[in-house]
Amino acid sequence: PSKITFQTLRCKHLMQAESGRASAAVKFDAEKISGSSSRTGKLDLNPVKGTRDMYPEDMRLRSWLFSKFKTVAANFSFEEYDAPVLESESLYIRKSGEEVTQQLYNFVDKGDRRVALRPEMTPSLARMVLLKRNALNFPLKWFSLPQCWRYERMTRGRRREHYQWNMDIWGVKGIEAEAELLAAIVNFFESVGLDSSDVGLKVNSRAILSEVLLQLKVPASKHAATCVLIDKLEKIELSALKGEIEALDIDQTAIEKLVEITKEKSLESLEEMLGKNSSALSDIRRLFSLSEAYGYKDWLTFDASVVRGLAYYTGVVFEGFDRCGKLRAICGGGRYDELLDSFGGESIPACGFGFGDAVIIELLKEKNLLPDLKKSSVGSLVFAFEESLQAAATS
Repeated sequence: PSKITFQTLRCKHLMQAESGRASAAVKFDAEKISGSSSRTGKLDLNPVKGTRDMYPEDMRLRSWLFSKFKTVAANFSFEEYDAPVLESESLYIRKSGEEVTQQLYNFVDKGDRRVALRPEMTPSLARMVLLKRNALNFPLKWFSLPQCWRYERMTRGRRREHYQWNMDIWGVKGIEAEAELLAAIVNFFESVGLDSSDVGLKVNSRAILSEVLLQLKVPASKHAATCVLIDKLEKIELSALKGEIEALDIDQTAIEKLVEITKEKSLESLEEMLGKNSSALSDIRRLFSLSEAYGYKDWLTFDASVVRGLAYYTGVVFEGFDRCGKLRAICGGGRYDELLDSFGGESIPACGFGFGDAVIIELLKEKNLLPDLKKSSVGSLVFAFEESLQAAATS
């Protein structure tokens, strides 16, 4: 009893010294003394749902994969960068109906600031470019391997935390930038033993959809939000989006016409609608021409249904897909020339892609292409048979 009384007085004294604000350590000390039942239950040793532990054998696999990503980035002369995993929430909150805004791990910190764990890297990159744009030498070719967080429904190859290989080019207006990014993706696939019979790359252009929307009398200010809405049709029926369509104040027949357009797999059919002078179609044709020069044309396929779910895309968009159709998108990206505008800056042409670590591992397992990394890389071990030899064995 005397010990408890002393500790209780000590806690009271410390709390008074902090003007009524006890430190976490003092609170914990007080809970220990009072025998709080909240700390006596059995501890759940599993990682938080949607996350994963990385044991040495898991780290060997991740290191192998990351080394492949980094080798490709170096082959194409990209420089590595990084940014904080914790960012201002306002960096991700947009008004275009994107799922990512509902999937944030966000909270108010102890300084009363609204913050979030990054769900993707592109906004952080845009912030960094805007911060030092006058000191940067364009074009930029940067890559990163960030950990990203999204509170979303988990499926095969989809977790709530994952690592993502990002490669971005800033300051190049032409389709040559997208062609180089796609070449890098193909280079990676080939480096891990995949070929065009295993994986394909679907390409489309938001600019094509914008040209269609203008013909349908949909104002340009609503194009991004409409594309985000169309992207949702991959998961839900059009009838389930009735409320969102009404909120956009877009004619239902325009949406239905756009849905029909997204089923197109032929550039010739779209040319009949948009005309031979369509700049969006011209970019796609130029991309296919460059893909032939790079040697990866057989990997590409035009697919008007590829829209991508982020509002900031403005031009060519693309996705890597498993030709067997068992897995979700392997990677994806596109052009986002106007992203800096939403941050209050002057726009800079830019494009890039994100390539998660989870789906590609599932695909390589499926194809039996993962390396044997079960054994440690330690080649030999020196140890002492008795204590007197310990010094000699150590040296």
